[in-house]
Amino acid sequence: MSSQPHTVLPWVVRRTRLPLLSLRCVDCRSDSATTGDGRFRVNANSKRLDVWLLVRCVSCDRTSKLTVHEREPVRSFDPAELHGYRVNDPELVASRLLDPLLARRNRFTLDWTGAWRLDTPSAWLDEAWPVEVEVVFEDPVPVRPERLIAQGLGLSRNEVLRRIKCDIPLRRPTSAGFTFTVMAGD
Repeated sequence: MSSQPHTVLPWVVRRTRLPLLSLRCVDCRSDSATTGDGRFRVNANSKRLDVWLLVRCVSCDRTSKLTVHEREPVRSFDPAELHGYRVNDPELVASRLLDPLLARRNRFTLDWTGAWRLDTPSAWLDEAWPVEVEVVFEDPVPVRPERLIAQGLGLSRNEVLRRIKCDIPLRRPTSAGFTFTVMAGD
């Protein structure tokens, strides 16, 4: 039997909704906030703009602002981007929320629990062994590869560690694409 993979299968990790924010509420001390429908607030002061992303507490519904731009000249904005802020473009909301610089500046982290799904091809276990699988992330969902593979294959994590050959550490979270090889079971 050849040790070269006979089949390459695509797996895709997709976002199903925007993740929650781990951000302490000043009123109720809850640790979860959401962007809801995703709204920006744009404020003009002379020829400078402030742009905030509005979030609300999951527990008490208090609205807070995350600074996106602060005191920036109007002409420094791309007209399409400025229009997106004014009409609350959902893609712009998602891109700003997933921006690590915004998270660092506003001191929050993203909670991806229940906000993603794994799309795998159906009925592939009849393929010749070994099988190579390529995992692609559409959004930066941090997930441990061993858990992702266990979910996708329906195996225990111990079985995954025994049957999977991979170049990246399986127990360290990643949000970058990777490839692994499934060896035949004993």
